[in-house]
Amino acid sequence: MSRAARASIVRAPAAQPVSSRLRRISTNLWSFADTCNVYVVKSGTRATLVDFGDGDVLPELPSLGIAKVGDVVMTHHHRDQGQGLARANAIGARVWVPPVESDLFGEVEAHWQAREIAANYNVREDRFSLLESVEVAGVLPEYRELRSGAYRFFVLPTPGHTTGSVSLLAEIDGNRVAFTGDLIYAAGKVWSLAATQWTYNGGEGLAGSVLSLLDLRDRGPAAVYPSHGEPIADPIAAIDLTVARLQALITLREHNPRLLELRARPYEALTPHLLANRTSVANSHVLLSESGKALLFDFGYDFAFGAADGSDRASRRPWLYTVPALKRDFGVTEIDVAIPTHYHDDHVAGFNLLRETEGTEIWSAPIVAEPLGDPERYDLPCMWYDPIRVDRTLALEQPVRCEEYELTPYQLPGHTLHAVAISFAVDGKRVLVVGDQQGGPPRLSNYVYRNRFRLDDYVDSSALYARLHPDLMLFGHTPPVWVDDAFLEELRVKGRELARLHRELLPLDEVDLDAEGALAWIRPYRSRATAGEPHDVGIEVRNPFRRPAVARLRLVLPRGWRSASVLADVPLPPGGTRRVRATIVPRGGNVRRARIAVDVTIDGRRFGQVAEALLDVN
Repeated sequence: MSRAARASIVRAPAAQPVSSRLRRISTNLWSFADTCNVYVVKSGTRATLVDFGDGDVLPELPSLGIAKVGDVVMTHHHRDQGQGLARANAIGARVWVPPVESDLFGEVEAHWQAREIAANYNVREDRFSLLESVEVAGVLPEYRELRSGAYRFFVLPTPGHTTGSVSLLAEIDGNRVAFTGDLIYAAGKVWSLAATQWTYNGGEGLAGSVLSLLDLRDRGPAAVYPSHGEPIADPIAAIDLTVARLQALITLREHNPRLLELRARPYEALTPHLLANRTSVANSHVLLSESGKALLFDFGYDFAFGAADGSDRASRRPWLYTVPALKRDFGVTEIDVAIPTHYHDDHVAGFNLLRETEGTEIWSAPIVAEPLGDPERYDLPCMWYDPIRVDRTLALEQPVRCEEYELTPYQLPGHTLHAVAISFAVDGKRVLVVGDQQGGPPRLSNYVYRNRFRLDDYVDSSALYARLHPDLMLFGHTPPVWVDDAFLEELRVKGRELARLHRELLPLDEVDLDAEGALAWIRPYRSRATAGEPHDVGIEVRNPFRRPAVARLRLVLPRGWRSASVLADVPLPPGGTRRVRATIVPRGGNVRRARIAVDVTIDGRRFGQVAEALLDVN
């Protein structure tokens, strides 16, 4: 369709005013001027609203023959988009929100309680959020369709104005149109540049806007309807001018200099059937099959252009931006399997989205699958927010077949206890994927004590590498290395030195808590309980002595709570651990993050309240 034809379709109906604030765009589409543009999509006597503003559109709807609002679809969380959403709840309309920003609609009180204010270097516009929570029907299915009335709205992730922003594409009155929130205001203009600054002095949203606008351009909408500004009848010209101006600002700021280059070629071939993603936060690698299927090793934050400040849900966004290029450039027909090297969010954040949109199966060894599938059970850094279900469990050191390849996982503690290395052969080369355990050149700076690092982990990993002797090693955050004996020997020497220094520095002969320094754990670390109802937790305690010992455990509970368990003295083997169960009964009303602890004494030596857990009580 030509630009002139598109313009004739969009512009003529847009000039038909219904009231001073309500304008007809086409037969079943209106725009209402509120604190933002609210779009009314009519389906018989029902309507779908795209964004909501203050809700002043509601009294106008009967004049359009609309008796009921079925759904309200939100493009992002800002207050001008949805400050009146309580009115939508009151009339029984279902409110659908971007998945990344769901907490900023349904749990906004927690956001206001947690948001840093003093000594604040987080300049994200997440304080332009609702003042009170609203009832949310569900999250918008990214890269898929939401059916509402007679229409199907395709949900496209378009970060830029906010981290979690989405655009909605739909066929309405014979036109493919896009509702884009505040991604674009007009040709060459955006509603806010301040909103694109996600970190102190950063420009992350500028790059996000460029990527999102180009993705939207590739989808070919005939018209674009922004949250602020007039309908855009020539989207290609408008997007091109906006991208050019944004890119000029990015260049001036000297941020993301390779943005468009990486967009054009996000993957590079290491061998004919082994690819590296050049755009991801943590390196992701692709194993290509002759059948057209692809296997991914890790897939966290695809196409990194800068992360937002904070660690709240809305600060971290997975998307599948480079998947179309993978299919276009390398003939991939199906992303069949994804395997994590470890559980950290920068390696697995995209797994659920891959399963939901591409049908990808997640395969994992149990040591990684456990924190993936039950993140609230563990007090570990860098957990993803949601459980990631594993479809196939892989036995350690047992080969598994995937298309023409044979893969073998090996336990690889060090960077984290919950990690594996994965060995396979491709194009005549022996390859070992090791995640974040090592890097190239050989370094041992990536151990993290709270990840449950142990004294001899890097000694053991260097021995594994010597046994497998790969030709090529793939790392989580550095370029791949073609391996030689000198590389392996350097890792061996440094691993032994790391263990020696820890043994010299720690009082292991008296109290041995290994390198991680932990004596006990309560699991699950985070859980939900009902007031007055029994609630079970598990306690694991370590013997720090090289002799048999007896641990005396005492639960420390909030005032008014009681323990329904008698924790008798627990015998411990030398240097070993034991697990016991305990039942507690919470009291009181709604509480967020109530703290419980276990106080530990071993053979008369007091260690105190060495482990805690958090409970939400209803």
